[in-house]
Amino acid sequence: MNGNTVLVTGGAGFIGSNFIHYLFKQYPQVKVVNLDLLTYAGNPDNLKALTDNPNYRFVKGDIADAAVVDELMKEADYVVNFAAESHVDRSIEDPSIFIRTNVLGTQVLLDAIKRHEVKRYLQVSTDEVYGSLGPTGYFTEETPIAPNSPYSASKASADLLVRAYRETYGLPVLITRCSNNYGPYQFPEKLIPFFIKRLLNNQPVPVYGDGLNVRDWLHVEDHCCAIDTVLQKGKPGEAYNIGGNNEKTNMEITKLILASLNKPEDMIEYVTDRLGHDRRYAIDSSKIQRELGWVPLISFEDGIKKTIAWYIENRQWWENL
Repeated sequence: MNGNTVLVTGGAGFIGSNFIHYLFKQYPQVKVVNLDLLTYAGNPDNLKALTDNPNYRFVKGDIADAAVVDELMKEADYVVNFAAESHVDRSIEDPSIFIRTNVLGTQVLLDAIKRHEVKRYLQVSTDEVYGSLGPTGYFTEETPIAPNSPYSASKASADLLVRAYRETYGLPVLITRCSNNYGPYQFPEKLIPFFIKRLLNNQPVPVYGDGLNVRDWLHVEDHCCAIDTVLQKGKPGEAYNIGGNNEKTNMEITKLILASLNKPEDMIEYVTDRLGHDRRYAIDSSKIQRELGWVPLISFEDGIKKTIAWYIENRQWWENL
């Protein structure tokens, strides 16, 4: 990867910024162009440490802006698309924003790749495109796409576009579908940082429904390593599931955070379940492990301790948002 230019879209967001830090840590001579519109979840402070790095360049812009994308694609060797609206509740309130960014934006990127040769394009997707699981079983790459919210439908639509451009135009594309991420720089509307923030401010934490919805949790550092692995070793046209092998109910997560911060359980506030709230996600990531040799290295117990400590130590970061 050293010496190559990686175009990272949505690189000022949670996973994108972590991936950029990961790239420079692993490949000091890599060049990174970060295209981000800096909507509410995009934060330049996530990458403040790279301000003086001559191999890093930030461009404020929209992935749905064909002129901007076309110009940047001329210099890209690799493209990783993190840019997305990603909050289910916001998608229920206004699906149109999600369609524009997640679907149209992806189409603009793919059209630019048709015009300019790149080595690889990686679409960062989500396990939510598969819908909801029962109490047993796992999502595999062969699980039918069955999204249940406007957000997941927009991501599924983008995945299908990526597949179609591979089949029609032969583009060197890859798709990754990850389970729930957690770690530093996550915008505090997501469950773990939202609960940490509220509890540090001595506010109750709202739990949807009975709190028994299950998610598979993946530390963002493991996710970044997996994306790098797929980008370099993956087979074009393939999708790869990325999971942390850490199934937890929302209630387990809530009680763990409460205990870590020495807060009583009566700070839990049960609220009406949200619309389209999938009951369980669980990823089978055996394909990426078997074919590409990636495995998650950070246990949930260690990862959540590091994450809570980061939000305590970086209180100014989230208070400034």
